Amino acid sequence: MFKRSILAIALASVLSVGVAHAEQPTLVFTAIPDEDETRLVERFTQYAKYFESKLGVPVKYLPVKSYPAAVTAFTNNQVQFAWFGGLTGVQARLAVPGSQAIAQGAEDVAFKSYIIAHVSTGLNLTKGFPKDIEGKTFTFGARASTSGRLFPEHFIRQALSKEPEKAFSRVGYSGDHSRTIQLVQSGAYQVGVLNHLVWDQEVKSGKVDTKAVSVIWETPTYPDYHWVARGDMDKTFGAGFTARLQAAILGIDDPKLLSIFDRTKFISAKNDDYKAIEDVGKLTGLIN
Repeated sequence: MFKRSILAIALASVLSVGVAHAEQPTLVFTAIPDEDETRLVERFTQYAKYFESKLGVPVKYLPVKSYPAAVTAFTNNQVQFAWFGGLTGVQARLAVPGSQAIAQGAEDVAFKSYIIAHVSTGLNLTKGFPKDIEGKTFTFGARASTSGRLFPEHFIRQALSKEPEKAFSRVGYSGDHSRTIQLVQSGAYQVGVLNHLVWDQEVKSGKVDTKAVSVIWETPTYPDYHWVARGDMDKTFGAGFTARLQAAILGIDDPKLLSIFDRTKFISAKNDDYKAIEDVGKLTGLIN
């Protein structure tokens, strides 16, 4: 009888642990697909493992196919937090009241874009806006990209006093920064614009033929990428969970984790840091 009682207690304990684990919600996050998919999967799979170890809950990375899809996943609570660009981060927060920007890369406070050109254009690096790009074929990155469209378009409008469709002979959208390099390097577009970190990384890795394509202008700086958490995260995962997530992000000090993100460290962020993005987004019609 004693042995049976011990076995019964042990079985009940195992079952209760199993039920508790089964009921534990999974924390799901996503990110804008701003560059090569293989690199994104490598990056965020490792971050999912890191978050699991720090937060004590199952964590899953949900890949998406487009910038708007990342915002939709956040809005529909398919994901509870996300790595957004400046514009998509603002769009997501406006769609889900109470959501908070919680962290950004140290490099994201003063981000910038590069305008690049094919060698056949004869365009070279200049300090002032290269007005000779007018009339050329031009590709942005994704339509909702901060560094690949929003601010570059703003600077183009300022410099040329006209919208891109009237400034260039043809305007395209590559979908991501890596693809922008490929399109300009091949000559499919004469000029393009992209995130400066992606350009630097791809040049460093030998993926850019710098005899065929080069940087001709560097934009003024602006705020960009950041982590955003839904406003109802604490309700789902427990009081103080958002603060724990923020602490986990700010505590990342593994050089390997930081290097695959092209960041030196993460620092705290708040919604007001991205007011300029909301203002420019309204001016260009990308935010209602």
